Amino acid sequence: MTDLSSIHGIGKTSRELLEAAGFHNIETLAKAGVEDLVRELGRANKMLQIASRAPARKVVEGWISHARQSLGQVDEVAVVSSMPVNYEATPQGLELLAAAPLAIPLPAWQLVENQLAVADIPPAILFNRCSGDLEIRVSGRDATQGVLPRTPLPGVSRPASSFVYVQLAEAVPQRLEIDVTRLRSIADLEKVGQRIPSSSCPSADDASPESGRVALIRAPLEATNRGRDPRSRSYVRGVLHTHPLGMLTGAVVTLLLAVMLPLAMVDCTILLLAVMFPDSFNWVTLWFLVVPCSLPVLGILYLIYGVGGRCRICTQRVFLPRSCRKNAKAHYFRGLGHIIPMCLHMLFFRWFRCTYCGTPVRLKK
Repeated sequence: MTDLSSIHGIGKTSRELLEAAGFHNIETLAKAGVEDLVRELGRANKMLQIASRAPARKVVEGWISHARQSLGQVDEVAVVSSMPVNYEATPQGLELLAAAPLAIPLPAWQLVENQLAVADIPPAILFNRCSGDLEIRVSGRDATQGVLPRTPLPGVSRPASSFVYVQLAEAVPQRLEIDVTRLRSIADLEKVGQRIPSSSCPSADDASPESGRVALIRAPLEATNRGRDPRSRSYVRGVLHTHPLGMLTGAVVTLLLAVMLPLAMVDCTILLLAVMFPDSFNWVTLWFLVVPCSLPVLGILYLIYGVGGRCRICTQRVFLPRSCRKNAKAHYFRGLGHIIPMCLHMLFFRWFRCTYCGTPVRLKK
C-alpha cells in the first residue's frame, strides 16, 4: 500500500487528519466519495483540533483525483463509495438489532480444550461503521429446546407473532469438590452447655523459661494486682513495655519541661525588670538564673527520653505532641491536653493507655 505523503498537496497535518478519519493509504482514499470525505474530515478536525481549519471541498477532490490516477482509475466514470455508514441510525438497523440473539462469551477452558486462538474467532460486524451494502442472514429458531424469549428493545415495534429466542449456555461443571461430611451447621454450635475451648495461655509460673517470659509480657504477675479492684486505675494492666524505666524517665522529664518552661519565661521577665529598675526589684537574687539555665539540660533529656518514648504496640511517640486524631480512651484533662495526664498516670499507677491506639501498656511486671 502506498503512503499518503506521495500525493501532491498532502502535508504532515493533512496526513494526520486523514489518518484520524480512517484513511491510512492511497487505496482507501481512492474509494472515498468527495462529499463524505469532506464531512468526515470536518468532524475529525472539530473533535481533535489537528488543523486550523478543515480542508475545502476543492482540495479534497484534488486528493481523491490524484489517488485514483496513481491507481489507474482515471477512465472510470464513477467509483462506488465505501465510506463508513451508521446503520444504527436507521429504522431497519434498529429492528435487526432488536431481533438479534445475545452474544454469549466463550469460557476460557473451552478455548483451551478446542485449541482455539483469539485470531480464530471472527470479529463481529459493527453496525455503526459499515462500508458499503450490508447483507445479513436471518434464520428462525425453534422455541421448544431450552430457549427463552428475549425482551424487545424499548421504542422498537415488533409484530405480536414475532419472537426471538436465545440459547442458554450449558452450565460449567464445578471443579472444586467440597467434602460435605466436614461441614457443621450453626445449630450444632448453639447447643446448650457447649463451649468452644479457649487457647491455652501459659502462666508466669510455668516451668519453661520461654513460656514464662511470654506470659509475663501478656499479663502481670499475680502478686502485682493482689487485693486490687480490677475496675480501679491502680489495677496494673496491658502488655509489658520493653523499656519501662526509659518511659518513666521520659514522663518525669516531660512534666519538668512543662513546668519549667513557663517559669523560665517569668524569671527572665523579672530579671530584665531588675536590671531596668534596681531600686524596685532589689529582692531579686542570682538564684533566679537556675530555672532558665536548667532548660538546656531538660531539653537534652527530652530529646533522649521524651522523643524516644514510643508505644509498645503502634510505635508512636507518646511524649511528642501531634495534631492528629486521638483515641477515645486516651488520658485527657480539659486545658492540659493528653500528654500531661498520661505522664501523671504513668508515675502514679505504673501503666498508661496509648494516646493514638488506645492499647494499655504497663511499666511494671
